[in-house]
Amino acid sequence: MEMGMIGLGRMGGNMTRRLVSGGHRVVAYDPLKATVEEVVAEGAIGATSIPDLAKKLAKPRIVWLMVPAGESSERAVSALTAELSRGDIIIDGGNANYKDSMRRAAALSQKGIIFLDAGVSGGLWGLEEGYCLMVGGDESAFRRVEPLLKTLAPSPEKGYGHVGPSGAGHFVKMVHNGIEYALMESYAEGFEMMKAKSDFSFDLHQVAEIWRYGSVVRSWLLDLTARALEEDTELSDVGSYVGDSGEGRWMVQESVELAVPLPAITQSLQARFRSRQEQPFAGKLLAALRNQFGGHVVKKVKT
Repeated sequence: MEMGMIGLGRMGGNMTRRLVSGGHRVVAYDPLKATVEEVVAEGAIGATSIPDLAKKLAKPRIVWLMVPAGESSERAVSALTAELSRGDIIIDGGNANYKDSMRRAAALSQKGIIFLDAGVSGGLWGLEEGYCLMVGGDESAFRRVEPLLKTLAPSPEKGYGHVGPSGAGHFVKMVHNGIEYALMESYAEGFEMMKAKSDFSFDLHQVAEIWRYGSVVRSWLLDLTARALEEDTELSDVGSYVGDSGEGRWMVQESVELAVPLPAITQSLQARFRSRQEQPFAGKLLAALRNQFGGHVVKKVKT
């Protein structure tokens, strides 16, 4: 089977490699020429532009987008719309907002172009382990692209599926990432507690390894925790700045609209915000208030 891949970042490039190794014909394009050359060396067919990619695919065409959510994906969909025709399929595998995906699917349907939204999980390990794929949109189109999904998934029987109408795939991925935020925060807080208990001198890597087997908290995230701590127990070269790519925010916003309480996920998102502040104003004000009403000592900031 053949398809086009637009966006050859770490995940898009590795997905292309997995598809090529699985026997699929992949036409690949990325604004960075060097990334195209890398996958061409491994069996993909290079394209110099989106119009060139569309010309190199037989109709009806399947094009997979792996570009950042927002303006980048909007531009890519717009550029593709000008090149594709009735019966072609666009799969957005980026972490787009599900409402954008619903809007794009409706607009493209007017032109006879089918839009599938695919939540993709697997990170850097997907090339070897396979990707978890949550697909929303027309079910008959899902069946058309299923051979590609079977190759990308951890196995032809597991780790992928059609989860509902347009927007459903990216909604499920949003929830997936929100859960991920809370799980990561729980591990981080637990290991910080053990590190703070200095009189026990815990070997944090040892504890992580013990928990990996038979424990009710074992998981792939715990496997990665053990891996990180094995490399450097103190994490001495790692800053405490934690970013977020948007899905956690969208999930918390959605929880307000649906009146669904998400205390753990909301707090994990807030913890990421706090991690980016070297001298949070709220903390300064708390210290100033204690000084005002009780004369408590205020720690001065060195300038």
